[in-house]
Amino acid sequence: MNSAETPTLSITMLGAGQEVGRSCCVLQYRGRTIVCDAGVHPALSGMASLPFVDELDWSTVDALLVTHFHLDHAASLTYIMEKTNFKDGKGKVYMTHATKAIHKYMMQDFIRMRSASISTRGSRCNLVHGTFSSSGDPLFTALDLSLSFPLIIPVAAHQQISPCPGVTFIPYHAGHVLGACMFLIDIAGIKILYTGDYSREEDRHLVKAEVPSARPDVLIIESTYGVQSLEARPEKEAMFTSDVHAIIRRGGHVLLPVFAMGRAQELLLILDEYWDQHPELHNVPIYYASSLARKCMSVYQTYIHTMNANIKGRFERRDNPFVFKYISNLPHARSWEKKVAEGGPCVVLASPGFLHTGASRELLELWAPDSRNGLIITGYSVEGTMARDILTEPEEITGLKGNTIPRRISVRYISFSAHVDYSQNAEFIDLISPQHIVLVHGEQTAMGRLRGALQSKYKDRDEDVKVYTPRNLETLQLTFRGERIAKAIGTLATEPPAPNSILSGLLVAKDYSYTLLDPKDLKEFTGLSTSSVIQKVRIAIGCGWELVRWHMEGMYGAIIEGRDKGGMLTLRIMSAVDVKWTSDTEVTLEWVASASNDMVADSVIAILMSIDQSPASVKMTTHSHSHTHEEEAKKPSHIEVDVRLTKSHPHAPKAQTSRVEELAVLRMERITMFLEAHFGDVQLRVPEGVKPDAAEGEEVVSEEFPAIAITLDDSTAEIRLLDMMVRSSNEALRKRVVSVLQMALATTGSLAEQFVSVDHSAIQESDEIQAIMANVEDDSEGGVKRLAEDEGDREEGKAIAM
Repeated sequence: MNSAETPTLSITMLGAGQEVGRSCCVLQYRGRTIVCDAGVHPALSGMASLPFVDELDWSTVDALLVTHFHLDHAASLTYIMEKTNFKDGKGKVYMTHATKAIHKYMMQDFIRMRSASISTRGSRCNLVHGTFSSSGDPLFTALDLSLSFPLIIPVAAHQQISPCPGVTFIPYHAGHVLGACMFLIDIAGIKILYTGDYSREEDRHLVKAEVPSARPDVLIIESTYGVQSLEARPEKEAMFTSDVHAIIRRGGHVLLPVFAMGRAQELLLILDEYWDQHPELHNVPIYYASSLARKCMSVYQTYIHTMNANIKGRFERRDNPFVFKYISNLPHARSWEKKVAEGGPCVVLASPGFLHTGASRELLELWAPDSRNGLIITGYSVEGTMARDILTEPEEITGLKGNTIPRRISVRYISFSAHVDYSQNAEFIDLISPQHIVLVHGEQTAMGRLRGALQSKYKDRDEDVKVYTPRNLETLQLTFRGERIAKAIGTLATEPPAPNSILSGLLVAKDYSYTLLDPKDLKEFTGLSTSSVIQKVRIAIGCGWELVRWHMEGMYGAIIEGRDKGGMLTLRIMSAVDVKWTSDTEVTLEWVASASNDMVADSVIAILMSIDQSPASVKMTTHSHSHTHEEEAKKPSHIEVDVRLTKSHPHAPKAQTSRVEELAVLRMERITMFLEAHFGDVQLRVPEGVKPDAAEGEEVVSEEFPAIAITLDDSTAEIRLLDMMVRSSNEALRKRVVSVLQMALATTGSLAEQFVSVDHSAIQESDEIQAIMANVEDDSEGGVKRLAEDEGDREEGKAIAM
């Protein structure tokens, strides 16, 4: 297959290409389009925060798969479903049950926050310094969400889904957050594993990411941390609780900016356990400032079965891990931030995690001037957000109102982000062992370093693995030379085939998969039925039957002559086409339609149409005419013509011998003449069955067979007539004789001898055709052979084309 015909997998990043945010990956292969994730960029606002949605015709999308509920992976879903032409197509949206349950609350909160930002902060703000803004109308409304949400199809982990013919996918647990999954996608035999955000470290409530059993051809994987290595979980927890405790001891407030769902639940579990182990902290409150989290906590309690053994075990002991003893939710009263700031030491988990707006930003501005307070960043921070900027510990920060605020609050970064670091990522890639690796969801520098590290590793191992880092809107074209595999089923699968044996059957292609089966099993296994088309053509002629037979014999050699079931004179040409004498001025051709039979029928029609103009016909039907009227009266001219035409054509078999014997003798004579023309005199050697010197009553049978001997110089070669095998002690002579013999066999055979009619397209098996040929009965009255008509060709459901 040349490159122009080789299917190509196209991968286009509409977001998350050399950046973190607005994840959106488009896969296109063999006319199918699959989109993975549809998020927004947390550091941008309005239309600028969306993926490059205008670069895709969304009506052509077959499936949109969402890995988890985080905004940078799912927040543009409602916009795509309601504001693009996605709804004009047949595409479907899939996510896990837990993701769908939390996604609803996340989007309601997203709409509320965006609307509040537009109404209170005007149309333009500075995002670089951490202010949240938008221009114009919100991206979508609560009505849009209510219309699109019911169309989302929830799926379970390990459930195989086929959204359209030729495409299947299976979700696997990805860790990261509740309900997060990676998708193993199969498009026409090409397997792609899209990880989304994933974690290979089991934490206090989630399982770690699974390794799919099937090896994918392409791995599209996050590269958030590049080549960084993070601390082990016990070390991180110890540092975190130690820092929190130290800030409280000095009389300060602890600010933990988190997203409402995800890592927040992990931190709550850690703090609740630490408080339980330290009685001196029981009077220090821990606040969770998120109404959204309060709503979503019921989802966590519903999907306990998707979590790890630790949570399941506690739940079985009726110890609900998400009913916290030392943590309370802050009431959303007016100016609660100031009341908390004026109070004693406490710990506050507030959203959002990027500190660009909301409660976490309000508390930061209030607590920043006091050196007793502490800020602990616990997750990954996107470039361009306040959470990233404050890690550099600037002396001042800019408030939401544009005012300058001195920064004396301590800043610490302890990553509880449920993303893989370099060692975990590299280990997972080795377990997957893909042919192509596509890095996404990472900043350009981090992604470039990871690519370099992977390429260096594979170079040292002498492995041919390609690593790609596509930018947004840069289409990656991957070509595969994968083998096409056909599964044998039904009768063909009853016994395993021997090595190097040929398996024959019908090849059925459906949804880019191939099945080989016996024609008898076609209807049972596929629901398809077969039929044969019997073609009939009537041709007017102006000559007699004998002249028709004479021309057929001249072109095709041996033919079968007889009568059909209705007593009609019939010639069977090359076991494919029947020519029937329907009247004195008309013949009818009848054959089972197939590519080869149609070709024979066309040639027969051409001969019949040209009989009247053929010089041979003129010669065979003319004779000397005597003007003696007595002789003319005694012997009419048509009798003389009939006598001449009853003589066989020179190419036809002799009447006095059987067809098989005559064909064998005639062909052997022609082969011998061919060999004599190339090698001179040849000898026919026929071994005697009884040796002359055998004792009386003793018969010694020779083990040799009849052969043609060819002598050239001092070397001799023999052609065994039984199987046309050539034997000679001179290898050069043997090869030459073999070459000439092949030409002789191809040249001397008639069309009828060399042609085999096999109808692969529809219907009759070769044994059925042979049965038709063999079904010849003697006609006691006419003294000619009768061709029995194949009743199978007249079965119900078979069409006849006239």
